[in-house]
Amino acid sequence: MSSDMTVKTYTQSYDYPIITPSGKVVYPTRGRCWFTSKENMQKLIDDNRVWFGENGDNIPRLKRFLSEVQDGIVPLTIWLYEEVGHNQEGRQELKKLFNNKGYFDGPKPTRLIKKILEIADISKDEIVLDFFSGSATTAHALMQLNSEDKVRRKYIMIQIREEIDPNSETYKDGYKNICDIGKERIRRAAKKIKEETGADIDYGFRVFRLDTTNMKDVYYRPDKLNQSDLFDLMSNIKEDRTGEDLLIQVMLELGLELSLPMATRIIDGKTVYYVAINSLIACFDEDVSEAVIRIIAKEQPLWAVFRDSSFMDDSARINMEELFKMISPNTKIRVL
Repeated sequence: MSSDMTVKTYTQSYDYPIITPSGKVVYPTRGRCWFTSKENMQKLIDDNRVWFGENGDNIPRLKRFLSEVQDGIVPLTIWLYEEVGHNQEGRQELKKLFNNKGYFDGPKPTRLIKKILEIADISKDEIVLDFFSGSATTAHALMQLNSEDKVRRKYIMIQIREEIDPNSETYKDGYKNICDIGKERIRRAAKKIKEETGADIDYGFRVFRLDTTNMKDVYYRPDKLNQSDLFDLMSNIKEDRTGEDLLIQVMLELGLELSLPMATRIIDGKTVYYVAINSLIACFDEDVSEAVIRIIAKEQPLWAVFRDSSFMDDSARINMEELFKMISPNTKIRVL
């Protein structure tokens, strides 16, 4: 099929005459201009990508081939609400999930996002990124689509932590920012889809927030430190960071995907993290016993990670390294 080669956004340099194969001189419609420069237009004409009509004297149009639009048909420019819904429908969808509470203004209908996903032809294991997640309609629509065709699409929702008015009903119901609404919507939408379809798909998700490094800033000039500051530097890790915080940092540094399966076990009173079974095993508790280290080593992990305070002294750390050399020599060890 062919498509228009003019645009409304006028650029004077793109307003030039074109000579058709029949010798006729044509210009774009008044107030419009060609969509590309004169040089690029000539390349398209030379490449036989421009159609001038059956007689060769019509306004030029761009040739579009089926291979360029994949399977199916080119979508219409105007999408009617009967097909993709409207904002009022999106609001009602959200209210039904939240017990008739209107927590969000103007959310998009899931039918609209589903249509976009279908046109994009997102296949198995591909990732859909929504940089303005809002109420997480995209996650809702993607789970719905996965439940229908059993394709394992994934999503990443990104949203600024926009605070909610403390005097609003939304805030009083426990939602302090927009992210809280989006997370709860995903949970409720997943439960609803599973109950209605029984589809065996992955309904889970993980939440990450952008933050500073887990490590303290230890690069100070000598004249900027005093004696008491030295005690604060006994640990190089910030006091408010959890073991999961450290685990995510290590995964990012090692290039491990954050979507990998994770598990937690309590061994001899210590919390041990497992990523992708034994791709990475980590323990960030203090004073980790030799028994725990032996159990970890017997799992033959690709990476074993601890923190410096996991060992009472240097001899305990050296003993850990010797145990791995004896039990799992191929394991790479890292100490934070």
